[in-house]
Amino acid sequence: MGALSGELEEVEVTVEETPKRKPYAIWKVDGKEYKLKLSTSEIVNLESKLRVNLLTVVSNAEEGALPPLKVMLLITHGALKKFQHGIKEDDVITMFDKYCEEGGTQMSFMTDVFLPIYQVSGFFSRAQAETMDKKLVEAKELM
Repeated sequence: MGALSGELEEVEVTVEETPKRKPYAIWKVDGKEYKLKLSTSEIVNLESKLRVNLLTVVSNAEEGALPPLKVMLLITHGALKKFQHGIKEDDVITMFDKYCEEGGTQMSFMTDVFLPIYQVSGFFSRAQAETMDKKLVEAKELM
């Protein structure tokens, strides 16, 4: 009779796996795809350089204020370092020039490259990332 009489009852346990976030964002420029993701050490480094929490930068962007290009490129440079070892800040500036020559803009850079870096780097919960995805689609439709 159950556990009291020394018999073991079989219990089925179901564990739901939490869906994982994307492993990295991608920036397509000059016919190449570059993987982007901020490591924790790079986030700490950037916050020290910028003297601001990186969430502050993106929260201003959500309110419609475009972050300064220098800040976006600096953060993008940090996100490129994980997969493109030895890349320099000047390389990112050159890449951005090429991106613009190919039809990109600061606004499309923010929605297609910059904000996705935050999504894959652990700044938002899954629900927040999904909400942001919807807002990004709406913003792209207005451009």
